Amino acid sequence: MRKAMSLALLLLVAMFCNAQMADPVKFKSHLKTGSTAEAEIVFDGKIAHGWHVYSTNLGSDGPIEASFHVDKKDGVELVGKLTPRGHEISMMDNMFGMKLRFFENSVQFVQKVKFTKPTYTIKAYLEYGACNDEMCMPPTQVNAHFSGKSPAIDGKAAADEKSADDVAETLKAGGLDSSMVKVGAVDSVAVADSAAAPQLDNAEVQKLWTPVIKELAKFDKPVSNSLLYIFLAGLVGGFLALFTPCVWPIIPMTVSFFLKRNKDRKKAIREAITYGVSIVVIYVALGLIVSLLFGASALNALSTNAIFNILFCLLLVVFAASFFGAFEITLPSSWSNKIDQKSDETSGVLSIFLMAFTLSLVSFSCTGPIIGFLLVAVASEGSIVAPTIGMLGFAVALAIPFALFAMFPTLLKSAPKSGGWMNVLKVVLGFIELAFALKFLSVADLAYGWHILDRETFLALWIAIFSLLGLYLLGIFNFPHDDENRRTNVPQFFLALGSLAFAFYMIPGLWGAPLKAVSAFAPPMNTQDFNLYKNEVHPRFKDFEAGMAAARLEGKPVMIDFTGFGCVNCRKMEAAVWTDAKVADMLNNKYVLISLYVDDKTPLPEQITVTDTDGTQRTLRTVGDKWSYLQRHKFGSNTQPMYILLDNEGKPLTGSRSYDEDINEYMDFLKVGLDNYNK
Repeated sequence: MRKAMSLALLLLVAMFCNAQMADPVKFKSHLKTGSTAEAEIVFDGKIAHGWHVYSTNLGSDGPIEASFHVDKKDGVELVGKLTPRGHEISMMDNMFGMKLRFFENSVQFVQKVKFTKPTYTIKAYLEYGACNDEMCMPPTQVNAHFSGKSPAIDGKAAADEKSADDVAETLKAGGLDSSMVKVGAVDSVAVADSAAAPQLDNAEVQKLWTPVIKELAKFDKPVSNSLLYIFLAGLVGGFLALFTPCVWPIIPMTVSFFLKRNKDRKKAIREAITYGVSIVVIYVALGLIVSLLFGASALNALSTNAIFNILFCLLLVVFAASFFGAFEITLPSSWSNKIDQKSDETSGVLSIFLMAFTLSLVSFSCTGPIIGFLLVAVASEGSIVAPTIGMLGFAVALAIPFALFAMFPTLLKSAPKSGGWMNVLKVVLGFIELAFALKFLSVADLAYGWHILDRETFLALWIAIFSLLGLYLLGIFNFPHDDENRRTNVPQFFLALGSLAFAFYMIPGLWGAPLKAVSAFAPPMNTQDFNLYKNEVHPRFKDFEAGMAAARLEGKPVMIDFTGFGCVNCRKMEAAVWTDAKVADMLNNKYVLISLYVDDKTPLPEQITVTDTDGTQRTLRTVGDKWSYLQRHKFGSNTQPMYILLDNEGKPLTGSRSYDEDINEYMDFLKVGLDNYNK
């Protein structure tokens, strides 16, 4: 986190200071070959006076270090890591609070490679950081693109290449691609008593990726209630929209209109109910339009896409500013006027429907931010019916009062009158939308590994937001549209008490407290720099083949955790269930835990074309695409969280498990898997 803040500061300085030299470092790259199979990619740099270029391996809290990256390579393999050459200076840096290593005047970085084919191609680049005493340059890249005939070929590497080609042919026959699996020794197998990881031959690789959908189907699988939650969330949003200044005052006027224009009370009730049904149809149609425009897969992709999550964040900030009184989000008045005119000119059901449509347009300044928030929130479900279900709940809540007050007109007398309390409700909703805006920014931050909104930063901002909400409800300050003589009433006092208590509750989280109440929204614990809490579970592997190889070597069963950075229920399970002492002991000691993030945006070395479960061809571009395909192809599911217990051959030990915070049932799930493995 400190590195991110320091980097941001340095970049701001570089942007706004009037630098005298736009390009203080000049790099040239060349490939140095000889008569052997090994060669060197050399980057020679000339550094202007007063500037310095940072060395390699400075650590996560340091400035931009020199690093080597490969975009594409064929017929060539890397040997070792990027190596600096020259007069390296080491001294303490007060800004970063650590000892830094850097070069002045000149520097050379070398990456060794070896040739494995008669011809080779490599496209790579060097990334480095440069600073002087006043400013820093942004991360800078130096391209290195080389191709040609190899002077010699490494025999062992060529044999490995042939073995990999054989595996590729085997995998293609099964609908997979060689770059989806690891061939040969498995990297990062953390086994204390093992000298080497096992080898994965063609047959073993095929077993790991063989579908086990029928085996899982033999077990009872829990039914997801996510659509019910979405409907309830829409219902809550609709009830909140009722009590805004744009909707509540319209209810008694509309109901009175129906009662006065019809002497027959039964007919007035029928028209009011028709009016309510029209509202439902209008908002459900909006949900259907969103579903048809984007579709389930597109909505799921948008849920972790950096650009769209940032746009969602900014959208919610704009909505919050609107609720705070900075401006009003309204549709053109000509729209509502034309619809209102049409309703006067027509009669019957069409007239009532147009009146309902007029209500939707007139009330948009209050309902728009709530609808926008709801549609943005359900995008992460990845279900094509989720927006429709959410809008159904919203519309039902919005329509109920019109039918209810038409049936029982005397209730209008006891209904609360319009007043300043509605502005207070809008401000409260503004604070809530501001808090949730950070959630969407956090999803993009996690998926792309930016580390600009780690857990303690997120919690600090939430503490500030809910503290300010509590102070507002106590009348400490006002917004432009509030009454000058606004006073805190008893309900507002209790709401303020709850908001301030919630803010105080989150404070220990800055030191690593689990905070189960906010675990679904806050970034995971592993993003926190300062953490005093120890009773937590971390996956040993984030790679399927590597984890399976380690489990086979240790003689342990495997738990596959299909998860996501933007998965709310995944965070709930990790905080509410995995932190239990018995569950943590089982996961840490009895199982090999492999967490596969389906929204990991790390690019794959090469894009992969596969045939998906529905028969369509799909291109896998990221690590998350790979694990998402594995979940669909092998296990026949695409929802998270999903927990699957496997033996060392990749066969299920019991049925899968999804979101359920019952610790006892989760323990039974783990025990059954362990017993079946031991049998």
